[in-house]
Amino acid sequence: MTVPVLGMMLGDYTGIGPEQCARVLADKRLADAARLLVVGDSRVLGQGARDAGVTLEWRAYATPEEVDWSREETPIIDLQNLDPSIGFPRGVMSPQSGRIAGETLAFMIGLALEGRLDGIVFAPLNKGALHAGGWKFNDEHQMFASLTKHKGFFGEMNVLDNKWMSRVTSHVSLRTALDQITPQRIDDALTLADATMRGAGIAKPRIAVAALNPHGGENGLFGREEIDIIAPAVAKGAARGVACKGPFPADTVFIKGFGDEFDGVLTMYHDQGQIATKLKGFNRGVTVTGGLATVFATPAHGTAFDIVGKGIATTGALEQAVRLAARLASSRLSRKGEDPAKTEREHERH
Repeated sequence: MTVPVLGMMLGDYTGIGPEQCARVLADKRLADAARLLVVGDSRVLGQGARDAGVTLEWRAYATPEEVDWSREETPIIDLQNLDPSIGFPRGVMSPQSGRIAGETLAFMIGLALEGRLDGIVFAPLNKGALHAGGWKFNDEHQMFASLTKHKGFFGEMNVLDNKWMSRVTSHVSLRTALDQITPQRIDDALTLADATMRGAGIAKPRIAVAALNPHGGENGLFGREEIDIIAPAVAKGAARGVACKGPFPADTVFIKGFGDEFDGVLTMYHDQGQIATKLKGFNRGVTVTGGLATVFATPAHGTAFDIVGKGIATTGALEQAVRLAARLASSRLSRKGEDPAKTEREHERH
């Protein structure tokens, strides 16, 4: 199959995204995985190339359909929506840059929903800048769900060395997360994790489920969530064909998760998984948004304001994001013609 067409968004201008994108585009190191179409402002791409110290030529097109993929230049849909010369601060949170980042992603989502992009990869965003810029969501994943008019459960998943880390709750306070941990939400999270991992080529995903309380609750001594909520949800998932086990104490579940017994871990709240994965491989991790009508992937790290413009930002996570998005997009293309919501939950038919 011809490699998929992925839209590449340059990230928040005030962060390291433009530099990272320019570096991987300059030497075409990802050409075997995807056809990358930059969507954004060519002046930002030029700034990124200067920061990275690379030579990069590009050619502007009005639509994805017009791109001549036989040419050597990097194709770009030049939105001309951010002029670096007007004094954008770099290395700090900028509401204006956040607003433009959101507008660029919204434009790309429109193309993807029309079938004109096979997926979207974006360099690091800044959640505070998006929010301050008028995109009133806790994170970009909620924004994507809104713009795609998604109904039902969706979620952020982190991938490191082909180990998939998903979660029951995401970007909310810990106190709010505790209230959101319900049997139904755990069941939904298992459904999503299983389906998304199958879409990446894992035939029978094996999922370890984390406990909530210290030592897994010690048989109710430290809390009954494991007994009353988590264990019944795991049993329900296993009964309908999801290869899940648990709950395992959170302080040991990643020993199992990064071993050979499991393909991924379902955690109860954000930091349960993020601390482990970022310690294990901060510059290699990828974040995907599972359950939506198109593919979204991005580096799991942030905008790294402290090193902007120094030419030292690594690209490992961005490269992995492109390759993972290409795998997910190719899987969807192979099932083209089926309803996306149906295929995303394909395992429920078994």
